[in-house]
Amino acid sequence: MGSGGAGWRLALALLVLPGGLGKPTARQERARPGAAQHEDRPGFQYDHEAFLGKEEARSFDQLSPEESRERLGKIVDRIDDNKDGYLTTEELKNWIKRVQKRYIYENVAKVWKDYDLNKDNKIAWEEYKQATYGYYLENPEEFQDATDQHSFKKMLPRDERRFKTADVDGDLAATREEFTAFLHPEEFEHMKNIVVLETLEDIDKNEDGFVDQDEYIADMFANEEGGPEPDWVITEREQFSDFRDLNKDGKMDKEEIQHWILPQDYDHALAEARHLVYESDVDKDQKLTKEEVLDNWNMFVGSQATNYGEDLTRNHDEL
Repeated sequence: MGSGGAGWRLALALLVLPGGLGKPTARQERARPGAAQHEDRPGFQYDHEAFLGKEEARSFDQLSPEESRERLGKIVDRIDDNKDGYLTTEELKNWIKRVQKRYIYENVAKVWKDYDLNKDNKIAWEEYKQATYGYYLENPEEFQDATDQHSFKKMLPRDERRFKTADVDGDLAATREEFTAFLHPEEFEHMKNIVVLETLEDIDKNEDGFVDQDEYIADMFANEEGGPEPDWVITEREQFSDFRDLNKDGKMDKEEIQHWILPQDYDHALAEARHLVYESDVDKDQKLTKEEVLDNWNMFVGSQATNYGEDLTRNHDEL
């Protein structure tokens, strides 16, 4: 288990309600600490998604190795901004950042129609609330399960608070940019306090306004069998003491949580770019030729051949 800052990812959960009504509900799920750092997953899945974006990476998984290499060659030409025949770490970093931004805005475009009910190219808070929570608000008696009730009662005011923070002009109607900030707060400076606050609320089980070491560990590991903790958990406890709890008072306050989940000194795109150069730079000149990229093509992109086993695992996980 890595020790980097916790990443955020958008999860679209479908609330399947009685009568067949279902509405996609935008939710931010906190990834485990270290998820935003590099991971050598089977088939270089992390690298593929960082280099291409998740949707594009999946499209490459359907191609033959020959087709994947050919399309990668065309991408290399696009990344080479100054057309000198080399990919530098800076050019790769800029490309990865563009890919991430594209994914975010494409994601918003996909769900926009589910919330812009009156088609005025804005999403009012009332539209979002109706699309997401309307059935619950109109039929509370059908939600007898205590867990469901708690989830709805918790998420509605939380979503409203986040929406109003994203709604910069305060008109209770989100533009595309404001709705993007609502769905992806980690990407916007004015939303970072919300990211920190929601993280605190999720982990702070005793509600004292801080995250102690046991709460920190419980967020990533449930010792249901009661046996000894794995080595990685012991390492995470050390990470908490050495790097998370900066003022050494035994707990994390909001400032320390922000340092953990939104580290200012860690550039994920730069780290991935350096990793790709390091793994592919045969002549060690700190830059890549197209030949070096294509010789190590399966680190950058997938194909039917390289991702068959990975697809089986992914499809099972998504059921």
